[in-house]
Amino acid sequence: MRLLSWNVNGIRAVERKGFLQWLDDDAPDILCVQETKAQPDQLSSAVRMPESHQAIWASAERKGYSGVAAFARPQPIAEEVGLGIEQFDAEGRTLILDFGSFVLFNLYVPNGQRDKRRVPFKLEFCEAFLLKAEEIRRSGKGVVACGDFNTAHKEVDLARPAENVDNTGFLPEERAWIDRFITRGYVDTFRHLNQEPNHYTWWDYKTFARRRNIGWRLDYFFVSEDLLPFVTNAFIMPEVMGSDHCPVGIEFSDEAFSESSTSDERRPPPARLL
Repeated sequence: MRLLSWNVNGIRAVERKGFLQWLDDDAPDILCVQETKAQPDQLSSAVRMPESHQAIWASAERKGYSGVAAFARPQPIAEEVGLGIEQFDAEGRTLILDFGSFVLFNLYVPNGQRDKRRVPFKLEFCEAFLLKAEEIRRSGKGVVACGDFNTAHKEVDLARPAENVDNTGFLPEERAWIDRFITRGYVDTFRHLNQEPNHYTWWDYKTFARRRNIGWRLDYFFVSEDLLPFVTNAFIMPEVMGSDHCPVGIEFSDEAFSESSTSDERRPPPARLL
């Protein structure tokens, strides 16, 4: 089972750049996207309802802003749009999908902004997500959390750490929250399997930073510790263009999935999660 996550920086923009062909060619079991910047009625039917995957959308109330979506071959047995908190859900930042053997969070964590005015909002969002994830784990299910976390965790996760210690995305309090998340039993899958530097997922357009690989690793797949034995690969795909971010992914062994979560049979509309 192959799961991908990609901040597309505008789903309509990447559609024009060949997104649907890429989706068909790669054929992930599940693709989570962030920063869609669109509501479903603004999309072509080919993106809104692709033949190869079921599409699930969480859009911001404000047009052209934020938003997440998931494209899934296995149909979730339950789904929830948002965290149940209006100030976050109005921005379309969360999808929660239950695939039977695990629950998947697709997250677009707020940016703290250059003046740091949204750092408290960002950390409140992160805490609300953690509370929800812990609630699900107490119910007996493993958790996968992917998306754009808008934070580079360690110095190895950005090209120029010394120059960014006072910038949002690398602030001590932002990095400390990821520390806290990990101590609660969640594993950064890429770093678990790869300790090498110079692996990034975002590059600044304006400075042509991608050409020089002056980047940040902002996009993650975390899994709860009970799922870690089933993770066979974790990777970054810098060769995939079309956004200022690139996709990241993980692969699970088949044992991670129950038959009910991967059946091709059509099911009734999924229930709300929890």
